[in-house]
Amino acid sequence: THDMGGGTATVMAQLIAETLGLPFEKVCFEYGDTRLPQAPVSGGSATVGSVGSAVHGAVKALQAKVLELAGKDKNDSLTMEDYPQILKQNNLKQIEADYSFQPQQEQKYSKHAFGAQFVEVRIDPDFGEVRINRYTGAFACGKILNHKTARSQFMGGIIMGIGMALMEESVVDPNLGRVMNANLGEYHVPVNADIPDIDIEMIEEVDKNVNPIGTKGIGEIGITGVAAAVANAVYHATGKRVRNLPITPDKVM
Repeated sequence: THDMGGGTATVMAQLIAETLGLPFEKVCFEYGDTRLPQAPVSGGSATVGSVGSAVHGAVKALQAKVLELAGKDKNDSLTMEDYPQILKQNNLKQIEADYSFQPQQEQKYSKHAFGAQFVEVRIDPDFGEVRINRYTGAFACGKILNHKTARSQFMGGIIMGIGMALMEESVVDPNLGRVMNANLGEYHVPVNADIPDIDIEMIEEVDKNVNPIGTKGIGEIGITGVAAAVANAVYHATGKRVRNLPITPDKVM
């Protein structure tokens, strides 16, 4: 797998540390190398659910091996000091475990994340310029492994959605099929002045059927619904129902 900046490496190391009962700084998660085990593409908000479930399974398999070496029951717990001591007693320098995660209930259950978007806009009556005044997103996405990185994911998605709603537009030459504004001078994206304080609410949700670690995708649900919420707010303010994005001043006027 690889990390595009969503925090995959962080949450995987965190998941390993929590499951093994080790400090976070004692865990090294290697990724982004074709010599490592195969993983699905980073898309469809599926990385943590798929890779995380495989990592969790490997860690549990490793725990079982160590407990067996120690002659303990599989339900017993281990401390950080136990691991090196058990290996030493068995004349081992290291111990390995493999696990392959293959979802078996894909067709049986719906595994969607849920979200709701709330926006307040202000519109200049003379020029038709739309500005975002306030924004709140509320999301139920199973178990949140890291609230800090999750909040950043949600916020980033919302900002992308605001860009989609109000300013981002690819202008295509109808004869040549070329994108005519493939530069940041003419293809407008939100900047700090365009974005208000964004309130993110994460509703804890327990779903035992989604995957072994109970996580759901958050990579895209922050975007989903933003444009519709902004368009509804513009309609509420002006009575104009804009159905073609972006919602630019000429469409509002």
